[in-house]
Amino acid sequence: MLIRIVRMTFQEDKVEEFLSIFQASKLKIRAFDGCEHLELLRDINFPNVFSTYSYWESENHLNTYRDSELFKSVWASTKVLFADKPIAFSSEKV
Repeated sequence: MLIRIVRMTFQEDKVEEFLSIFQASKLKIRAFDGCEHLELLRDINFPNVFSTYSYWESENHLNTYRDSELFKSVWASTKVLFADKPIAFSSEKV
């Protein structure tokens, strides 16, 4: 299993727009082949900073999602709202 964390900082006036995008797409992402879990976290000190926390069956499943039209559509709508470059990394439980 692969754990994927993506930390995103949004323009303060774009937070609600991002939350709408996430609400509209979260069930589709959760239903994507290989996605075992997806949740959205908000930084308690910085209300415009969010992280997605997801579990994937494998790196191949994650890459298939990242190559999908679903990802491309969601990412295109999301990345224009950033105030800073996102930080993404993959991990595994030890």
